[in-house]
Amino acid sequence: MAKILMMDDDSDCVTSMRIPLESRGHEFFAAFSGEEGLALVKQIGPDLILLDVMMDTRTEGFHVSLRLRDRSPDSEFAAWRSVPILMLTSIHQTTRLRFGPDEDYLPVDALLEKSVPFDVILRKIEELLKGSERPAHA
Repeated sequence: MAKILMMDDDSDCVTSMRIPLESRGHEFFAAFSGEEGLALVKQIGPDLILLDVMMDTRTEGFHVSLRLRDRSPDSEFAAWRSVPILMLTSIHQTTRLRFGPDEDYLPVDALLEKSVPFDVILRKIEELLKGSERPAHA
């Protein structure tokens, strides 16, 4: 199964994703900040990233996605540029900000509100994993 990395500072949210994903055979890794998550990307080479927006800062997830999808050939994350990113956030519920995936400004593959039922999140995870035909990472 897949290696899934979740970057979220809410331990309850992490646990609520860990248990059902591990029960489906996925390897689950958690990082509680963007920097910790970026270090884990290099260490484990995930097949999919679940990314929160508001962690150490209100926009940390945006910055993480931009670093991961940096198009420069010398980007330290070039080897993981094609790893699907599913942004899970509650920012639309807590701020007036409205946004969605955008190649230049929010380079994620999908965005879901944390309040959606888990089966919706699971379907999106499976869809992204099936659509990511790329070589395995070391």
